[in-house]
Amino acid sequence: MRAWLNGDLLIDPSQGAVAVTDHGFTVGDGVFEAVKTLGGRPFALTRHLARLERSAAGLGLPVPDLDDVRRGVEAVLADGSEADPVGRLRITWTAGPAPMGSGRGDGTPTLVVAYSAIDAAADATTVVTVPWTRNEHGATAGLKTTSYADNVIALAHAKAEGGSEAIFANTAGNLCEGTGSNVFYVIDDELRTPSLAVGCLAGITRDLVIEWCGAREVDEPLVEVQRSASEAFLVSTTRDVQAISRWDHRDLPAPGPVTQRCAETWAAREAETMEP
Repeated sequence: MRAWLNGDLLIDPSQGAVAVTDHGFTVGDGVFEAVKTLGGRPFALTRHLARLERSAAGLGLPVPDLDDVRRGVEAVLADGSEADPVGRLRITWTAGPAPMGSGRGDGTPTLVVAYSAIDAAADATTVVTVPWTRNEHGATAGLKTTSYADNVIALAHAKAEGGSEAIFANTAGNLCEGTGSNVFYVIDDELRTPSLAVGCLAGITRDLVIEWCGAREVDEPLVEVQRSASEAFLVSTTRDVQAISRWDHRDLPAPGPVTQRCAETWAAREAETMEP
């Protein structure tokens, strides 16, 4: 693992470097992006940086200097990352040091870019519906913030039930998203995915799958989707297109024909350019 903090490559990224008064650490006042790398090259970095800007603005943070971010990316990817088939960049931008409590201080924001190699995701996985909901009316709905406690709890619940991802409904009971993924499914031979109005994240992979494969954005009760879908899959930066083989106690084809087509289309289009 390599990490870059506010302009400097850290000698030992496992040692303390961010101030204990950093508002991102104390109250989760920050935003982040996770970017996949292939052979040391970031995929869709421009799209991720644009979303980083949107998340920062939505949280009321100053917009980061994207030239600084790119310098951090170059620093952590230098010297060896090209040997890694797949890797993950994490770009974190927080409000910086602040007094204890919810109020922000006037400190300089903190920028961290970290990188590590990862294993490629499995072709298929299992998911568990969790009893908690996403609040589509919340102040952080649709923002990629560092406040991930809901996701940690939900994912732990899913894993205890034998799943690798948790699936949320929103407060209206409509299918929303996973903890770190968007959901696509097939009903009556039509590929569908929830609209952003349900409160889900505007995933980069989600946007590209809609663009490349076609999907109708429709908001439907999660229980109806889980009962009626003939196939389903997750998408995310590190999962790409990943078939769902079991949803709660229901087995699904993994992959089904539409999922297979989308996975093949993804692989072909991804190979064409690193900046779609």
